[in-house]
Amino acid sequence: MRHVLHRGEKRRPPGRCARHHYPIKALMRKHAVRIVGGDYRRTPIPVVDAPGLRPTPDRVRETLFNWLRHFWDSRFDDKNVLDLFAGSGALGFEAASRGVAFVQMVERHGPAVDNLRALRSKLRAEHVRIHAGDALHILERSQMRYDLVFLDPPFARDWLDRIWPLLPNVLAADALVYIESESPVQPPEQYEILRQDKAGHVHYHLLRFAATQKTVNNAEPPGAYATPPLDTTPPT
Repeated sequence: MRHVLHRGEKRRPPGRCARHHYPIKALMRKHAVRIVGGDYRRTPIPVVDAPGLRPTPDRVRETLFNWLRHFWDSRFDDKNVLDLFAGSGALGFEAASRGVAFVQMVERHGPAVDNLRALRSKLRAEHVRIHAGDALHILERSQMRYDLVFLDPPFARDWLDRIWPLLPNVLAADALVYIESESPVQPPEQYEILRQDKAGHVHYHLLRFAATQKTVNNAEPPGAYATPPLDTTPPT
């Protein structure tokens, strides 16, 4: 049916919403996410359209960092963080904004990696490094030990079953592990569930790693204070 213009009514430009004259594409965009707190607060985080990519919502990140503030006694500046399935970088950049010492992001999707590097440059976040590659490869080869690891892998691909045996390789003593999953996790016995909750269809958990193996003369495990890995970002 053809719309008849009434007196005083302007013709709607093509591709615009009839009620508000907004671009139709704008109404179809995914919900934007922003950094919730810290030095980079309110900075928008671009989200690429990639299979399995689910940026952690603002409210969930706020809850997570309240948990971390409690268990770390508000001390972030001496913590090293690994964001193993970085995606949009919402978790890793949130940690960087809150003042952690170092963030290593890992992502294999090319356009997502480009977004991560662009946002890092915009923020001038020199304590953030970005590796374009495979998460399991990092767990197998990294010599760095981390105080916090973010695990937000694509759902329905049994990622956690493959990650559990390798994860201790990168964990410092009493490290924390944050996990998002499609169902409540059942971690191996060396992990203690500290907090857990649910937002929509996503279950999220905060775990503590309890190292069970003793080192000789109580020495630190190899790589505990290793130099952070080289960034794979090409020169700009």
